[in-house]
Parts: sequence; structure tokens; C-alpha cells
Amino acid sequence: MTIQQSSGERYVVRTSPVDPADVPDLLALLPADAPLSWIRNGEGLVAHGVTAIVRTTGHTRFSDAAKWWKETVARMDVVDEVGEPGTGPLCFGSFAFADEPGTSVLVLPRVVIGRRGDLAWVTTVDDARVDLAPVALPQAPVVTFADGARNGEEWMGVVSDAVARINRGDLSKVVLARDLVATSDTVVDPRWPLRQLAATYPTCWTFHVDGLLGATPEMLVRRERGLVTSRVLAGTIRRTGNDERDLALAATLARSSKDLEEHEYAVRSVADALEPHCSSMNVPEAPFVLHLPNVMHLATDVAGVVHDAETVSSLDLAAALHPSAAVGGTPTELATALITEIEGMDRGRYAGPVGWMDATGDGEWGIALRSAHIDGATVRLFAGCGIVGDSDPEAELAESQAKFVPVRDALTAGS
Repeated sequence: MTIQQSSGERYVVRTSPVDPADVPDLLALLPADAPLSWIRNGEGLVAHGVTAIVRTTGHTRFSDAAKWWKETVARMDVVDEVGEPGTGPLCFGSFAFADEPGTSVLVLPRVVIGRRGDLAWVTTVDDARVDLAPVALPQAPVVTFADGARNGEEWMGVVSDAVARINRGDLSKVVLARDLVATSDTVVDPRWPLRQLAATYPTCWTFHVDGLLGATPEMLVRRERGLVTSRVLAGTIRRTGNDERDLALAATLARSSKDLEEHEYAVRSVADALEPHCSSMNVPEAPFVLHLPNVMHLATDVAGVVHDAETVSSLDLAAALHPSAAVGGTPTELATALITEIEGMDRGRYAGPVGWMDATGDGEWGIALRSAHIDGATVRLFAGCGIVGDSDPEAELAESQAKFVPVRDALTAGS
């Protein structure tokens, strides 16, 4: 575990209300200083600057980060004049998919700006300077794309291998991912693709934490004042752009035995993981079809009332849920072992939990999907597909290409 802060340092944290008219576009307020983002439908949180940061690894990455946050909060003097979800001390985090390899991160920013409904606020640590003037739009990168760890033909071979193993009874489902590498001649500023993603996919959660950015449609877990919710997505079909055709495809998706089977595994894994923490739960019997600009998903919203909020935080719940069948497979241990064996790449923080948490443990943690990792002038884009017994490798390749579209288009917009 790597910590960047003075272990005995105390912090003064203040949240003050501001006029919502002063923050019409949260992303336009982000400077280049360690920008952080969690935006949906124009509302949410942006932050910048680093007061303290911890990086964790291995199977204790969640618990080590949670312990660090609890200890950090204990050294805070807090004045919260708003008292709503997302106010007071906040950390932003992004966690590795696998125990090894991969490094996870939790950040206490210097400034947080939030907006929710008719409320807007600013949170500062140690009287950090706040400027609500819009910053200049970052420059659009000029990028070229190349295959990542495997080309399309190689990846279809991996899918065929997985289908064969499923059909002989080794496991029920596995999620296989692939990557695409974009290279620019200049350092890529994450604020450019963030703005494009938020504009094109407003109903997704547009995030950026320590180089990992994306627009995820999947909420792993939200905990707010004793209520817990999780949006499960599994089962996908690509949109055509023709409304009548897409409605017909949505109906086909809703009846697809392959997609319904994949979705059932994912919902069951989430419900089973949340049940020990909930006094009551609501798990709908059938999914609905979630329409996004590029694809449609089968979706189910699981909800419950938590009974252990004083001892189990939203990050603890995210750790209990990860990896769900939507990003790993079923059974979990067999699926993740197969991913390590045949996928052929390091996922890093792709498909891991990403989001924020407050001092009480409430927060929102999405799954880092439709995402990419920026490292200077190089950007790795990720896409994954759920593989079951009757999966077709060519169809899965097409689905993965559709899932690259959000970040790919966001990078190339305006260039």
C-alpha cells in the first residue's frame, strides 16, 4: 500500500452552497490539475487537486483503501452547510479488476463541485482556492488506432475456446474482453473525451479517476441513507439507427434465450452478494430493455434496505459484489481463472468498481465499462462480452466493436 500524505495531518473540510446558475456545466469547470468526474444527466460531481491519495494492490486492495479512508476521515474537522448526498468529505476511487496484476487508487481531492436538482455546492479542503469560471476547452487529440493484445481473428478463437469449455460443462458463463490502442502525437487531455461522452451518453455515468475514463451504463452499487440499489446489465444488441428496426431488435433481445440466460446469471450474482447486507430486497422477475445511442441492453434494477450501514460502507458492498457475473462469469472463481488463462491481456482497472464515497460510507460505485486508460499519448480502450454456450464468435466480435464506439468516437470528435 502506497500513501501520499502526512500520517498525522489534520484537514479542515468545508461545504458551502452556491447558486446553481453559477455551475451550469460541471465539466466546463475542470482544470488540468488531477481532474475527477462523476456526471449523469448534467448532474453529479467534479473535483480537482490531490490532498491525499492511496494506492493499493492484491486481494486486500478494497479493505486497505476503506481502512485508509476511515482513518483519514477521523482526522477531519468538517463544516457541511448543505448536508445532502455528495457533500462533506468525498473520496474518488477506481479499483483493479483482478487481485494481480493491477493497482487501485483512492483520492481525497482539494476541491469538489457538485450539483443535484436545485442544489449546488462547493467542498474545499484546507481553504483551497475555488474558481467557478469555465476553463478553456481542451484540444482534441489526433489519434491512430491499432489492435491491442489480440486482433479480431485471434479473439474469436479465444471465444470459440470458451464456448467449447462451457458446452462440456466446465462453467456456465465467462466474460471475455479485448483492447484497442490509440496513439496520439501529443499527451491526451482526458477532459476532451469526457465532454464528448457526457454530451453523447447523458444517461450513463461519465467518470474519470487517475487516467481511467469512460461512460458506464452500469451502476454496481449505490448506497444512500440506508437504501441500496444496483443496475445489472447483461445481454446486448447493436442499434441500427432506424427506429422501427431498433424496436424490433429490442423485442428480439427481450425474447433471446441466450441473452436472458446471460442476464439471469448476472442478476443472481448481484442479489446473492447483497442479500447478507439487506433486511429486505426487491429483485424484478423480468428485465427491461435499456436503450443507449449505440446499443441496447437487458437491464434489471435490484434494490434493498441495508441493515449494517454503520459497519459496511458502499465501498465494502462494491467489494462484495465484485466481480459480478456481468463482468466475470459464473461460477465466479472458475470464470476469473479462465479469464486469466485465455484472455491474454491485463485489464488493469477496466471492469472494476469506479466512483465516490462520503464520510458516512454512502456513495456510488459503477463498473468501469465503455472505458479507456490514458497514459500520456497512449490510450487503451476496452470492451467485453458475456460468453455462454450458444455464443457465436463473429457476433461477439461485432458486439465488442460496438462497445468500443463511445470512447473511440469521443477521442476522434472534432479531429
